[in-house]
Amino acid sequence: MSYLLDTNVCIRYMNGRAPGVLRRLQALQPTEVVVCAVVKSELFYGAQRTQNPERSLAAQRQFLQPYLSLPFDDAAAEIVGRVRAQLAASGTPIGPYDLQIAAIALANACTLVTHNV
Repeated sequence: MSYLLDTNVCIRYMNGRAPGVLRRLQALQPTEVVVCAVVKSELFYGAQRTQNPERSLAAQRQFLQPYLSLPFDDAAAEIVGRVRAQLAASGTPIGPYDLQIAAIALANACTLVTHNV
């Protein structure tokens, strides 16, 4: 089983604000944890908005280095279309990035690790 880390989990981990997540990630093999291109784009955007983008980017790259990065591919795109339509019909839409990340997790049979409720 692979665990796909959401952006908010990565940020809390890197900032040391999630001791439980820290312990859990350290107990897993790097091959059991994945990230995705959408999460990386959100992290890189956030780094560019800090007072020291170079330092933030370096810390992010070091954190992300051991983990496989999953792409947003055609399978995930199809899932986004289906789930987005279902959510719109039920009146409970979610943000496009969260939807893409969730679709990547579903397309790759990963457990999504997030602080979103």
